[in-house]
Amino acid sequence: MGVDLATADVRVVAAAADGRVHGQASVPLPPPRSARPGEVEQDAAAWWPATVAALRRLADGLGDAGASVVAVSVCATSGTVVAVDDRGAPVGPALTYADQRAGAEADRAQDAGAERWGRLGLRVQPSFGLAKWGWMVRHGAVPAAAARVAHASDVVVSGLVGGLVATDWSSALKSGWDPLAGEWAAEALDALGVPGRLLPDVRPPGTAVGRVGAEAAGATGLPAGCEVRLGMTDACASQLAAGAAVPGRFVSVLGTTLVLKGVSRELVADPGGAVYSHRHPLGWWLPGGASSTGGAALGAGFAGRDLAALDREAAAAGPARSVAYPLVGRGERFPFVAPDAEGFVLGGDEGDAVDRYRAVLEGVAFVERLGYERLAGLGAAADGPISASGAASASGVWNRIRATALGVPLVAKPGASTALGACILAASGTLHPDVAVAAEAMGAPGEEVGPVDDEREALDRSYRRFLEALGERGWLVAPG
Repeated sequence: MGVDLATADVRVVAAAADGRVHGQASVPLPPPRSARPGEVEQDAAAWWPATVAALRRLADGLGDAGASVVAVSVCATSGTVVAVDDRGAPVGPALTYADQRAGAEADRAQDAGAERWGRLGLRVQPSFGLAKWGWMVRHGAVPAAAARVAHASDVVVSGLVGGLVATDWSSALKSGWDPLAGEWAAEALDALGVPGRLLPDVRPPGTAVGRVGAEAAGATGLPAGCEVRLGMTDACASQLAAGAAVPGRFVSVLGTTLVLKGVSRELVADPGGAVYSHRHPLGWWLPGGASSTGGAALGAGFAGRDLAALDREAAAAGPARSVAYPLVGRGERFPFVAPDAEGFVLGGDEGDAVDRYRAVLEGVAFVERLGYERLAGLGAAADGPISASGAASASGVWNRIRATALGVPLVAKPGASTALGACILAASGTLHPDVAVAAEAMGAPGEEVGPVDDEREALDRSYRRFLEALGERGWLVAPG
């Protein structure tokens, strides 16, 4: 079984060794709250009861087959952290990944560990768990009863095994874990006043850290004694579900934003800070980046419109006459870093909704192409078809535009969920020898979508205009 502790809900999936999904369930979570600008907290005490309810619902649906569950793994959002007691239960609210109050702490940690972050190609952000832990210590949000500072997934894992265990190195990356040296960044944590006694041990994702205890088994319906294996961050788990688990394989996750992730044999360090790398469970690296553009542009520009109808009209109309950089809000982080970046549209008829819509689809595809070009320039080129997951990958029209812009086939895998990725991690070392074999056997099925040859030349011209416009604004700077 795989558990995805998301922000809005807890999602659970049961899958077999061949990837067949035997059941799934979800239970909503209380929405995050924001008392002041930049603050985004969530009631962490709701995570375990919601997980229990979701697992019980899934187990009840499986009937007798539920007794054959051999392992469970938990994945969650990156950068959501909380203080916990000696049983792993929260002792205060969680600061979610969207919380931005730790700007001063991020700067302090960046300065203190500058040499280390340079080697890793990482820049500490206010969204990082490291900065948030520093803010929590400084502002008294780590009470005397706290035994540890933890990630969201750690809370659920503790509930399953009945106590504190190690965390995974994927969740720990943004909390100050150095995956190259295999140690916590002591200089940065010391600068923030985070004592070493609060830090968890760190192990590779997929590591067995305990077994489901009798109390948790009675509550969830999981078999007592089944293994609990460490998960990864949500995006990394989705990557596994999409089949991008060996060097050269990449996946584009297109939802509200666009995320590119892949596997390389060596660490990819980007001096510009647009690309960062998680550590693969088998010791390889997971380079990638998250753009601020993506599906959110459709909601912002075409709210209330029938997007399926616009898809059909855009397909019939062919390549857009206008060129768009469909950024919602201000600031870009990948494939280039530009805090002052803003969206733009070049040419076309402002009153032509179909052309504007098509230009947005193409603009996201251009960001995707630029992202893969940046990765290739840093030594992490995609090898073969690119997997495509995320809600927007259900759009066949958009997938054809993206394949045409990229010049390579896309394999659409809308079923490549975080919860399925968690199942793959649970299966590594149990149903399969390792995570690469498990991902190959259990990854979501896909449909290949090839480029539209008749449209390639027009999209190439628009892409060159797109690059020129980024360069004119001073946002596009070569890596290094």
